[in-house]
Amino acid sequence: MQRHFRTALFAALLLLTLSGPALAQGAAAVGTNGGKTLVKLETTKGDIVLELFKDKAPLSVASFLKHVKSGHYDGTIFHRVINGFMIQGGGFDVNMREKPTGPAIRNEADNGLKNSLYTLAMARTSDPHSAAAQFYINVKDNRSLDHRGKTDEGWGYAVFGVVVEGKRVVDEIKGVATGKRGPYDDVPLKPIIVTRATVLSE
Repeated sequence: MQRHFRTALFAALLLLTLSGPALAQGAAAVGTNGGKTLVKLETTKGDIVLELFKDKAPLSVASFLKHVKSGHYDGTIFHRVINGFMIQGGGFDVNMREKPTGPAIRNEADNGLKNSLYTLAMARTSDPHSAAAQFYINVKDNRSLDHRGKTDEGWGYAVFGVVVEGKRVVDEIKGVATGKRGPYDDVPLKPIIVTRATVLSE
């Protein structure tokens, strides 16, 4: 199943900054690690460390951790990059073959977290409850992706974490040259590979 989502569809159809204290709490995670769930993505552009919000998005975090531990993300690419919007990964290998995933999960976008700069969220199709392994990192405040109501058009996209290290890497990825590859748009011309994903703490 293709999990690309289109910018135009966000505004027409489907349409991560946490609150100040929550964002500050996330930024302090590395180094203390007390009670924090942290995952490191080693990429060909550098490392990204993510704090996952298990209390706010338990299903999304559990699914993400399962895919990390199984090695699913190793060798995947950031297959859709739109500067001024988001960077998306977790689904395709370097040959643009979609990898099999675990079952889809219930959309947790009603958890109060916002699609703000540097937050991590679940990617999905037009079905609100179709997210499985693919994720994206917001590279701006994307309020149009937030939960507005429990309808197909209003569900939004579930935020479940935030970048606490590697924001420079995210910024570098968002600015790479992209083009069309087969049926897919906005694909980096030079693959950006997640060489390894590991759980640092739970």
